[in-house]
Amino acid sequence: MSDTTEFKATLTRYLKARIPFISIRSAERSRVLELIREVINPLNAPAYMHTLSQGTRDLLGGRTLNEDRSVTGAVDFFSQQFAQRQNLSCVLTEVSDIEDDTTSARHLLDVVMLAAEHSGTIIVITTKPVWGQLQRAGMALTLSAPSEDEMHEIIRENLDAYREHFPIEWDADDVRQAAAILAGITRIEAENIIATLLANGSITKADMVELMHAKDRIFADISGIERVNVRGSSLSVGGLGGLKSWLDKERPLLTADLRERGIRPPRGVLLVGVPGCGKSLSAKAIAATWNLPLYRLDLSTIHGQYLGQSESRLKDALATADHVSPCILWIDEIEKGLAGAGPGGGDGGTSTRLVGQFLYWLQEASARVFVVATANDVSMLPPELLRRGRFDELFFVDLPTPTERRDIIDIYIQRGLKTSQPSELMDELVELSDGFAGSDLEAAVREVVKEAYLNGDNSVTPELFRQSFLNVVPLSKTAPEQIESIRAWGRERAVPASGMPIGSTSAVQGRPRRQVLG
Repeated sequence: MSDTTEFKATLTRYLKARIPFISIRSAERSRVLELIREVINPLNAPAYMHTLSQGTRDLLGGRTLNEDRSVTGAVDFFSQQFAQRQNLSCVLTEVSDIEDDTTSARHLLDVVMLAAEHSGTIIVITTKPVWGQLQRAGMALTLSAPSEDEMHEIIRENLDAYREHFPIEWDADDVRQAAAILAGITRIEAENIIATLLANGSITKADMVELMHAKDRIFADISGIERVNVRGSSLSVGGLGGLKSWLDKERPLLTADLRERGIRPPRGVLLVGVPGCGKSLSAKAIAATWNLPLYRLDLSTIHGQYLGQSESRLKDALATADHVSPCILWIDEIEKGLAGAGPGGGDGGTSTRLVGQFLYWLQEASARVFVVATANDVSMLPPELLRRGRFDELFFVDLPTPTERRDIIDIYIQRGLKTSQPSELMDELVELSDGFAGSDLEAAVREVVKEAYLNGDNSVTPELFRQSFLNVVPLSKTAPEQIESIRAWGRERAVPASGMPIGSTSAVQGRPRRQVLG
């Protein structure tokens, strides 16, 4: 049963039972009114509707009954009608100031009591909570955004109406994928997006990317998570062949309809390992490669000073991620945001509750949100975060192998100098960079690019490259024990992101001492 079908069935029961007050939580007023009409029409009972623009009218016929456009005037008119008619239903579409114990809320409650005496019903369409005493006088309903199946029908209806007038390349599979992308937004928002695509004069396969961007623009001003702009042309990640292969396999599953198979879409990966080896860059590259919007959740900003504030902020942030799906949710250095979880954490149990709330969402949420979490200090990770079934896979990002270092060096040289270097020099740089992290390689090449910018491309020589690489002292040299500790942890718990055994390459001892660039 779809959410809309269940909503209609429940609303029908409430109206037949003559519940005196029904609050409907929804941001889609026109869709709610359409469903109310569908429910009331077979009941053959009178029904009125009030709007601020047109006053009170007959819900089914549209005839004007009271020209007073104020909510107070409408409630007073309903009060008079309840005293004269039985089984009357009245709908308020723009009611306000009933969240708390206010004069408006008490006025409405008084009329609800009168409606109860004459088998009447007041229906309020709102996006906010209702004062508790008023709500206890009746029942509450929530109309969720169209489900994926309902969105599929909306898209199909809108496209079928124009197939004879515009070239439309989408087939049944494309419509199903579009429904998966647009799930979570309102009907009118979906219709607006489709109309915008049709305004181009055609709908092509390439418009699927525009569909994602259009939905993303709806939630451009959101709270709780930060929108990250990614530029695909500058997000090449060298190495990490094992991670890339796994991602290529999982990508089609993110927007596929997997319900018949009884499995959920991919939930994400946890990337742990040596600092500076491309974990954060991988999150951006995944978003660029998959053509999905990237959002960053900073857990350190979630923490509040009041009891329950942190949990409420995290709940809102995750709910926002659900709404903007399909998307990539990047949680950088997740261990810092969840530090203090467990006994003796020192924060009154807040971190423990955050971990529980996040893991529940990670395991139970059905939205197509692919989480890319990164961690450097694995000792701070809560054990329950690492349990199988939380993330789809746990990858260890090690120091790059010689082949990976060559790829990374070439990427940065091509980006900064727009040229290739001789194979002999590349071999030498790969050897000099043994033990370098990706960030170390970037820093070494950056010095050369800066010299080229300041003194011209002719200033770039093999000796300049050598000196630049010799001047970098990587973490594997300054803290080898830390690197080995991280690797030992990864060998037991993680899959190597490079596809090679963890620690298969080690730093060369006795490397030439650093030199100052002249």
